[in-house]
Amino acid sequence: MNPHTCRTLSTICFLAGVSSIVLSIAIWWLLNSDDPEKKAHAERFGIFVGLWAPTLLILSNRFDRYADKARSLPGLNLKDEDAGPENS
Repeated sequence: MNPHTCRTLSTICFLAGVSSIVLSIAIWWLLNSDDPEKKAHAERFGIFVGLWAPTLLILSNRFDRYADKARSLPGLNLKDEDAGPENS
Protein backbone atom coordinates (compact mmCIF):
# COMPACT_ATOMS: atom_id res chain seq x y z
CA MET A 1 0.00 0.00 0.00
CA ASN A 2 1.21 3.47 -0.70
CA PRO A 3 1.35 6.17 2.01
CA HIS A 4 -1.63 8.06 0.60
CA THR A 5 -3.88 4.98 0.86
CA CYS A 6 -2.68 4.33 4.40
CA ARG A 7 -3.42 7.93 5.43
CA THR A 8 -6.89 7.71 3.93
CA LEU A 9 -7.61 4.44 5.75
CA SER A 10 -6.22 5.95 8.95
CA THR A 11 -8.59 8.90 8.67
CA ILE A 12 -11.57 6.67 7.90
CA CYS A 13 -10.83 4.40 10.88
CA PHE A 14 -10.36 7.40 13.18
CA LEU A 15 -13.66 8.97 12.14
CA ALA A 16 -15.43 5.62 12.45
CA GLY A 17 -13.98 5.15 15.96
CA VAL A 18 -15.13 8.56 17.14
CA SER A 19 -18.51 7.99 15.49
CA SER A 20 -18.78 4.67 17.33
CA ILE A 21 -18.42 6.44 20.66
CA VAL A 22 -21.06 9.03 19.76
CA LEU A 23 -23.37 6.36 18.31
CA SER A 24 -23.00 4.23 21.43
CA ILE A 25 -24.12 7.10 23.65
CA ALA A 26 -26.95 7.96 21.25
CA ILE A 27 -28.19 4.36 21.17
CA TRP A 28 -28.16 4.15 24.94
CA TRP A 29 -29.92 7.51 25.27
CA LEU A 30 -32.55 7.04 22.55
CA LEU A 31 -33.45 3.39 23.16
CA ASN A 32 -33.60 3.77 26.94
CA SER A 33 -37.09 3.40 28.46
CA ASP A 34 -38.86 2.50 31.70
CA ASP A 35 -39.40 -1.10 30.62
CA PRO A 36 -36.59 -3.20 32.18
CA GLU A 37 -36.22 -5.36 29.06
CA LYS A 38 -35.89 -2.39 26.73
CA LYS A 39 -33.54 -0.65 29.14
CA ALA A 40 -31.30 -3.74 29.29
CA HIS A 41 -31.35 -4.02 25.49
CA ALA A 42 -30.37 -0.36 25.11
CA GLU A 43 -27.46 -0.79 27.53
CA ARG A 44 -26.19 -3.98 25.88
CA PHE A 45 -26.53 -2.62 22.34
CA GLY A 46 -24.84 0.66 23.30
CA ILE A 47 -21.94 -1.25 24.89
CA PHE A 48 -21.67 -3.49 21.82
CA VAL A 49 -21.36 -0.52 19.48
CA GLY A 50 -18.98 1.23 21.89
CA LEU A 51 -16.65 -1.76 21.85
CA TRP A 52 -15.85 -1.09 18.19
CA ALA A 53 -14.16 2.22 19.07
CA PRO A 54 -10.86 0.87 20.49
CA THR A 55 -10.36 -1.47 17.53
CA LEU A 56 -11.01 1.26 15.00
CA LEU A 57 -8.74 3.74 16.80
CA ILE A 58 -5.94 1.16 17.01
CA LEU A 59 -6.31 0.43 13.29
CA SER A 60 -6.14 4.16 12.61
CA ASN A 61 -2.89 4.39 14.56
CA ARG A 62 -1.39 1.37 12.78
CA PHE A 63 -2.25 2.69 9.32
CA ASP A 64 -0.74 6.05 10.26
CA ARG A 65 2.49 4.41 11.44
CA TYR A 66 2.64 2.24 8.33
CA ALA A 67 2.28 5.35 6.16
CA ASP A 68 5.24 6.94 7.97
CA LYS A 69 7.39 3.84 7.48
CA ALA A 70 6.41 3.44 3.83
CA ARG A 71 7.43 7.00 3.09
CA SER A 72 10.93 6.58 4.53
CA LEU A 73 11.72 3.25 2.86
CA PRO A 74 13.54 3.35 -0.48
CA GLY A 75 11.98 1.68 -3.50
CA LEU A 76 8.36 2.36 -2.58
CA ASN A 77 7.74 5.19 -5.02
CA LEU A 78 4.77 4.70 -7.31
CA LYS A 79 6.89 5.69 -10.31
CA ASP A 80 9.30 2.82 -9.58
CA GLU A 81 6.45 0.29 -9.39
CA ASP A 82 4.88 1.49 -12.66
CA ALA A 83 8.18 1.25 -14.56
CA GLY A 84 8.35 -2.54 -14.24
CA PRO A 85 11.48 -4.67 -14.54
CA GLU A 86 14.36 -3.35 -16.57
CA ASN A 87 15.42 -5.19 -19.71
CA SER A 88 19.02 -6.40 -19.65
